[in-house]
Amino acid sequence: MNAKMQWLRNKMLSLDLQGLIISNPINVKYLTNIDAEGVLLLTRKENIYITDGRYIEHVHSILTLYDEIIVYDINDVSKDDYENFFMFCENVGFEENYVTYAEYKELIRKYKVNNLVETEHIIEKQRMIKDRDELKNIQKACEITDNCFSYILEYIKPGMTEKQIADEIEEYYKPRTDGLAFDTIVASGENTSKPHAVPTNRKIGEKDIITIDMGCKVNGYCSDMTRTFFVGEVPEEVKPVYDLVLKNEKQTLEQMKDGASTRMLTKMVENDFRFSNYDLIHSLGHGVGLEIHEAPYIGLKSDTQLKENMVVTDEPGIYLPGKFGVRIEDTVQITKFGCINLTKSEKNYIVI
Repeated sequence: MNAKMQWLRNKMLSLDLQGLIISNPINVKYLTNIDAEGVLLLTRKENIYITDGRYIEHVHSILTLYDEIIVYDINDVSKDDYENFFMFCENVGFEENYVTYAEYKELIRKYKVNNLVETEHIIEKQRMIKDRDELKNIQKACEITDNCFSYILEYIKPGMTEKQIADEIEEYYKPRTDGLAFDTIVASGENTSKPHAVPTNRKIGEKDIITIDMGCKVNGYCSDMTRTFFVGEVPEEVKPVYDLVLKNEKQTLEQMKDGASTRMLTKMVENDFRFSNYDLIHSLGHGVGLEIHEAPYIGLKSDTQLKENMVVTDEPGIYLPGKFGVRIEDTVQITKFGCINLTKSEKNYIVI
């Protein structure tokens, strides 16, 4: 049995769970590498994956004997089979934060479970700590993102639209990766004041500010990087804002290490921004892995201690509505005594 499945079975013992129903496809992929439609069941003695017959061959191509997972075609599973999977199981866990209430009632009806138990993000919490293979995939995704950014700086010319640039980034990723980790943000001029701007037909001007938030996937694992840069020159009114954002981005990197409090990291930036009459209007960062936004979340609403081999972002930003915005973001790996910056693109004034 693979290490992640063995860990989960050990965790089930400590929680007095005799069975577990895993419906979230991201958690299924994390545990088994299966990326097909279906549900994973951990019963008293067996690991079972039930999927549509169209995916059976694909699933078998992913699994090995070492995985110890029995694959069923959903069309071959009878009503009695469903009721027998968790026979003699007093407590069966389910993903209460993924399953709807209607699905919850259907699980009880279908599996005839005595006691369906909330599992309180046990898999998501484990996903926060990356193993060697996960780190390799994220590192590769970040390396390709850096290369893409170097390419796109050479590609951009005044007169191009935000949409053209976003499309070119996607084209760069296509032959090199699994595709985009999220919809690319390309914002220019006054559009940079919108943290989640959608690329438009606005054309890049001769003396413009541009923010690009970009990322790709490698073997399902994401990268995330934002840079704000300039065409021709850096406007004087932007310099103090850019300098403040960059200072806080770098200071946060210096404080990110095993044991650091996510809330205290956020307070440090927020206090410095407020001293200059600016606000941090979004979280300071988030976890990165199979999802572009996953635990831990770095903000005031949650207080998590960073742990070795977590992968998180550091992304302070300041936005002046109708004028401009500045955001700088890196993806980093937490270590015992600091962090490793996985996105290495230039951050000091970038002028094209």
